[in-house]
Amino acid sequence: MARKPVFYEVAGENMTLVDFWAVWCKPCVLSIPKMNSIFDEYKEKGVHLVGINVDGPRNQSKVKPFVLSKKISYTILLDPEQEIMQLLNVSSLPTLLLINHKKEVVWRHEGFQPGDEYLIKQALDKHLENK
Repeated sequence: MARKPVFYEVAGENMTLVDFWAVWCKPCVLSIPKMNSIFDEYKEKGVHLVGINVDGPRNQSKVKPFVLSKKISYTILLDPEQEIMQLLNVSSLPTLLLINHKKEVVWRHEGFQPGDEYLIKQALDKHLENK
């Protein structure tokens, strides 16, 4: 039986934007306010956002205070052994994957710099039209 990442169950039938991140990753931290805004804008359109934290066991105690301090409004899952990351061939942080209702990865973006939020919105809009 093929293993399915747990976020498939969290997302249900929604289009899902998956954000792989870590507390030590500066571009990841930079992206968080933008991801909060994107989630607020797109959740009513049927888009689910799941942040997958890949900090190892040593840093796990930092994750919850970090999430609270950044006021992250979307679902956060922990992947301390980086199993989901490996399953989806993610090798750099941050990495965003857009997964459609058929559980297919339809868009991928690595890294984050100011302005990338417009690329994310463009991808969401395009794939919402094709839903």
